[in-house]
Amino acid sequence: MKEDCPLSSHVAVSDSKSILKSELLSLLKTYNCYHEGRSFQLRHREEEGALIIEGLLNIAWGLRRPIRLQMQDDRERVHLSSASWMPGRPSCHSRERPLQDGNVTALEPNIQSTKRRAENSRDSSEALEEDEETPQLMRTKSDAACEIQRRPRRRTSGEAQRVRRHRFSINGHFYNHKTSVFTPAYGSVTNVRVNSTMTTLQVLTLLLNKFRVENGPSEFALYIVHESGERTKLKDCEYPLVSRILHGPCEKIARIFLMEADLGEEVPHDVAQYIKFEMPVLDSFVEKLKEEEEREIIKLTIK
Repeated sequence: MKEDCPLSSHVAVSDSKSILKSELLSLLKTYNCYHEGRSFQLRHREEEGALIIEGLLNIAWGLRRPIRLQMQDDRERVHLSSASWMPGRPSCHSRERPLQDGNVTALEPNIQSTKRRAENSRDSSEALEEDEETPQLMRTKSDAACEIQRRPRRRTSGEAQRVRRHRFSINGHFYNHKTSVFTPAYGSVTNVRVNSTMTTLQVLTLLLNKFRVENGPSEFALYIVHESGERTKLKDCEYPLVSRILHGPCEKIARIFLMEADLGEEVPHDVAQYIKFEMPVLDSFVEKLKEEEEREIIKLTIK
């Protein structure tokens, strides 16, 4: 960025690179025309002279090792056993008034009928083994300040089996306790809603939180993978949404992949142009290079 150019006329690509706002807006217009009528069109606005672009960003899974999914939300849950709730008992939302002497005797018939209903419910609960086997999702404090979870309605055997197996889905993978460690299908695509001010590290964190992945963001990296085989790692200080716009809207030409930080490697353009050749063709290239090298050696020895 030139020092004589005002900051508001440029948009940061990384901490050391920037692009003219007018040029980026032109690329954004092309991007939105490509995605016309689809949810992948990007919106833009200005805040204090700074251009902010936001929308959905496609990210493909390119992992070789399994990831671990969390068994429950990080948010604190209010967990009460089924025995702690009795029909007729007021919830914690209702304020209990102090009982007067005259009200105690009036409540005794209700308590007796409550006990009888509780005994009957024990007998019927034996026929609901599928409800016991399937862990119940309790409300979080964000959903309700204090809520008591009632036993769900009786499920059919098919519904119970579906709930046991299909607890969590990520690109066609259904989460349960036995399959909490798995590898997403290579090339399968997910998306997250981001903006042009979010760095690579922030986008990684957002994606992992979306699917409740236990692995930390430091274990992964984002790569721009071109159709030619060229692969470029996005630095932590870069902005993935801006990079997506700069590489164009067509994902057949360039895609953003999530890969392991220690397994992924950059492939420069000079190397990428040879990747798609088969081994016999590459061997012939090597032979020609060796012959050329020998000719150069002979010329040097003659001199």
